[in-house]
Amino acid sequence: MKRRSFIKTTAAGSLAFLLPFPSRAKITGGKLRIAQIGLGGQGLSDLHDIASHPDVEVVALCDVDAAKTDSIKATYPNAKRFIDYKEMFTSMGNEIDAVVVSTADHAHAPVSLMAMELNKNVYCQKPLTHYISESRKMNVVAAQKKLVTQMGIQVHSFYEYKLATILIQKGIIGKVKKVIAWSPKVWGYDGPAPEGSDPVPDGLNWDLWLGTARKRPYKDGFYHPVNWRKCIDYGCGTLGDMGVHIFDTPYNALQLNAPLTVKNSCRQPTDFGHPEKNHVTYVFPGTPHTTQTLEWVWYDGIGAPDTQDELKLPGGATLPDQGAMFIGENGQRLLLPHFMEMPKLIVNDQFQDIDINQYDPQGAAGTPTVSYEDASPKHYHEFVDACLGKARCSAPFSYSARLTEVILLGVIAARFPDETLHWDGKNAHFKEEAANKFLSAQPV
Repeated sequence: MKRRSFIKTTAAGSLAFLLPFPSRAKITGGKLRIAQIGLGGQGLSDLHDIASHPDVEVVALCDVDAAKTDSIKATYPNAKRFIDYKEMFTSMGNEIDAVVVSTADHAHAPVSLMAMELNKNVYCQKPLTHYISESRKMNVVAAQKKLVTQMGIQVHSFYEYKLATILIQKGIIGKVKKVIAWSPKVWGYDGPAPEGSDPVPDGLNWDLWLGTARKRPYKDGFYHPVNWRKCIDYGCGTLGDMGVHIFDTPYNALQLNAPLTVKNSCRQPTDFGHPEKNHVTYVFPGTPHTTQTLEWVWYDGIGAPDTQDELKLPGGATLPDQGAMFIGENGQRLLLPHFMEMPKLIVNDQFQDIDINQYDPQGAAGTPTVSYEDASPKHYHEFVDACLGKARCSAPFSYSARLTEVILLGVIAARFPDETLHWDGKNAHFKEEAANKFLSAQPV
């Protein structure tokens, strides 16, 4: 099969919110048969959490690095092991009900789309895709086939984030005029592309790892197994890593859709690495929870966020390393640290207690998070229960494709530093024609 031949993406397709549907797959013996694709650090975590559901049977393990599947064969002795996911689907497609996709970003869409075309329910790690055209395609296919889908933003199901959503929608700070979000992580690389090549490690199929992306020689310390996030061909930088998590609650709470404009103040593009520091400004059209327009500002990299009065905390309190600040039109603020900390209300430059019963009398947010290990499985179990017809997913592709699109617009804007790009969300098109080439993968 030629590279890219099995995935034809399009920028067309509505991003209207579509409710998830129950799975049409036949569940054998009451168990959901799961195939795990990608077994790096995040993949092992995903596998552990989804397999902790009592109604899950792990039937297949797939990774382009044979050492990954070998290392856990004792834990899942009945699961068949594969290097190529296409071979896996050909060999045992009828024995799989759902897949968990935990590969590098550039492989999310090719793997997920093939699975969906074969009527498999899909749990895919964030960001949903590497390109906007892929996000739109995945949204359309999932809706057409009425599949259960979920993006891997585990904190979406945590108490603190659910509570913040309720507080904002109940008007605790009135209409929101601005959101500032930040992370000091550095999933960027400002240096040159590496020269030469190194021997491919035993057991790693380098061509399969590259998949549909630009072909580069293997180089130790780059790409596999960890630094691919920094490279534009394979990852989505800090925005694609932490931005998805931190954007999620404000985006969901404010019921946002596509932005009108986006601008990234960063260094000049290198065509290899994402910038180590990004300062991205979005302008969104208003919603019932915002002013006429909403300004959204993102900072990442060492030293993020920039010092400013809107982020000063009462009594000289220290700003959390990562988080988001909602700013109301009357100056009231709600701070949402990332992660596992309660939202904090700031009125007249003073912290103010929140009467949670006033805003969430029915306890819709659930119970406070005790630990990450306690809360993390919730998002996965929700997916399993939805596949079994017992629940609905809270981050289906109909939602997560829109969220991912916003993130990827900021990534594209890094190609045009300090230039305001105008986005037509309905038609998935930039007014600035030069930016449109980055909506889809380029031929390799």
